[in-house]
Amino acid sequence: MDFAGKSVVVTGGATGIGFALAKRIGAARGRIILFEPRVAKLDEAVAELARLGVEARSFVGDVTDAAAVEALADFAWDVHGRADVIINNAGVSGPRAPVLDTDPDAARALFEVNFWGVWNGIRTFGRRFRDDGLPAAIYATASENGLFNAVRTRGGAYVASKHAVLGLMDIVRNEVPANVEVGVIIPGWVKSDMTRNADAAMNADAFAARIVPQMEACGFYLVSHPYNVVRMEERWAEAYAAFSKYAPREAGDEQMDVQLFIERMQAAQTAG
Repeated sequence: MDFAGKSVVVTGGATGIGFALAKRIGAARGRIILFEPRVAKLDEAVAELARLGVEARSFVGDVTDAAAVEALADFAWDVHGRADVIINNAGVSGPRAPVLDTDPDAARALFEVNFWGVWNGIRTFGRRFRDDGLPAAIYATASENGLFNAVRTRGGAYVASKHAVLGLMDIVRNEVPANVEVGVIIPGWVKSDMTRNADAAMNADAFAARIVPQMEACGFYLVSHPYNVVRMEERWAEAYAAFSKYAPREAGDEQMDVQLFIERMQAAQTAG
């Protein structure tokens, strides 16, 4: 996605990763709309973007409110003629307790933001992108915790929500029309309002400097922290070892592969 002149909506964009992305995309001459419920933070962020020479506006609302997200889209279409990009970045860290002791209502509240908030953005903006047929892009912020459990204990709701976002975006990229680019942002440890003891974490601006060029290159996995591959290899080595011991490849096993089955069904329908 070439951001020059594009209308770019960033949810949770007033601080942290969202604000860093807004600054970097604004420097590439994108026109920014920030969306979140904290009015004072929005005002500060828009003022700072203006100081940097970035065209920026704000719209107050909550990603968990589908009507508010629809109003956000209306605002983007009113002020810029349309939105070209939605970055579903809003997220919360939620309860830090063992799964067995986590308040279910607190876990559901986290999912309302981290998963259903993303869903609302994808659905609202994605339908408009599909209908107008113009070049567009949908992004969502997942986490390294969508690839492996960086948080090994006391974060089950958060980790599960980020796995869910990654899975959702992998489906979306196969469902949207060709005019819509799709990418999933995978932060590691980045300094933000959500991070604790963050002296060793990556600076948010440095993070954005790695992510935005990948957006411009139309990547799907938008990655930042090199050591993630070590943890991914650990996770998948364990899974591969289980398959090797208990379910090794065997003749004809492809008959039970769902993707191949669907391809055969589609080919048969086309031939018919």
